[in-house]
Amino acid sequence: MLSQNLSQKMLQKLSPQQIQLMKLLQIPTATIDQRIQEELETNPALDESVEGQTEATVNDDADSTDELDNQDDGQEEGFDLTEYIEDYADDDPISYRNNTQTETRDTIPIALNNTFHDYLEQQLGLLELQDERELLIAEQILGSIDDDGYLRRDPTSIIDDLLFAQSIHSTVEEVLVMLKKIQRFDPPGVGARDLRECLLIQINQRIQNDKGVEGHVHPGRDLAYKILEFYFEEFSKKHYQKLQKQLEITEGQLRSAIEEILKLNPKPASAYGGADSSNMNYVVPDFIISNRDGVLELTINSRNLPDLRINEQYVDMLRSYNNRKKQGLTTGNDKQAILFIKQKIDSAKWFIDAIRQRQQTLYRTMYAIMQFQQAYFRTGDARKIKPMILKDIAEITDLDISTVSRVASSKYVQTEFGSRKLKEFFSESVVTTDGEEVSTLEVKNALSEIVAAENKRKPYSDEKLKTLLLERGYDIARRTVAKYREQLNIPVARLRKEL
Repeated sequence: MLSQNLSQKMLQKLSPQQIQLMKLLQIPTATIDQRIQEELETNPALDESVEGQTEATVNDDADSTDELDNQDDGQEEGFDLTEYIEDYADDDPISYRNNTQTETRDTIPIALNNTFHDYLEQQLGLLELQDERELLIAEQILGSIDDDGYLRRDPTSIIDDLLFAQSIHSTVEEVLVMLKKIQRFDPPGVGARDLRECLLIQINQRIQNDKGVEGHVHPGRDLAYKILEFYFEEFSKKHYQKLQKQLEITEGQLRSAIEEILKLNPKPASAYGGADSSNMNYVVPDFIISNRDGVLELTINSRNLPDLRINEQYVDMLRSYNNRKKQGLTTGNDKQAILFIKQKIDSAKWFIDAIRQRQQTLYRTMYAIMQFQQAYFRTGDARKIKPMILKDIAEITDLDISTVSRVASSKYVQTEFGSRKLKEFFSESVVTTDGEEVSTLEVKNALSEIVAAENKRKPYSDEKLKTLLLERGYDIARRTVAKYREQLNIPVARLRKEL
């Protein structure tokens, strides 16, 4: 039976300003200036302060504009901007002045290099192509090569791209013939469709060079080609004894072939010095912690934050409208324009306030982390990092756990012991055999030390690693050892084996 009833619910919804703040918190210092530039471009009421400019002043109390927001757009009566100008635009300055910048340094101009794909296109000009059709096919293939130098699209997809973009009907044979020509480009291995083909192209080129210069093939390279061509799966899984048996070779011969394979480049594009600058990652710290005679000092790196202000011209427009309204010279179009101006000023004010709140929240959260992990920041000893979870910092700062998580995401802190990801300081606790709580980071460091010191001819299994950790006082299960090993990007014992 259907029925209706009335109920009340309390729902918590984020305002647009809160959503904007949450998004700003996630942006690291290295890219915050890009977000600010986007806002400067889209909102003309937001301006960047330069030396000698006066700041437009806007009252931080937005409640006084509620009456203006609720006015009917078609009614001129009751729209009095006097209070808005006096209370909203003439009292308190609303701007973000960057007072936390670190010491400025001279910037060194960097020469603009050609990209990796530019380099490939230069070599394309050296090919003897029959007509423009072949040129377009070659260009389509080059455009499908990724930043590692691999061709990730299959020939049929390239054919579809050519038909859609260039109205060219091509065949698989045509694409493969052109691909073979491109695979002879520099760097060796470019245009390969998988790792095996990439390594085969490189080793084959070395063999051809041997024939041309020395007149004979290096025995290790010849064997390396055979392994990659016919036994790639056994090689990738490090089944060395199986390889020796099937190829009827000695351990020394196998070692020589593997040494030749290890000389090859699995990412051919990385060998080109003019590759895209996007492949070059630089760590820009968001926080800087210094030790001043035993006292830890925290600074926010604000070098990418410009001084923001409300555009003075927009506030002048409000004042001008108010004066004309007093004289009875305004029209309905003026009302629409002034509402638009007020909307842009409100948006600018909210953004400036969000930037300020972002900096305050960042400092507040990092200061709590610094106090919690004082032992590490004073000594640099990773073993002194205490177990710490998001909830611990949330309780200290009275912030939500999700806010702390956003602050910790993609942020770095610079110390006198190097720069570290903020997330590295968050870890669960493990109880040792002595009943002491230690961070899982300490256990992972111990695991890394054990693996680094093992005999690579007989690497430890996860069960053996569990036993060795127990001897150090860390009583954890074998499946936990496997989980920590995977988090440290340490392969299983079989893949760590060396000859």
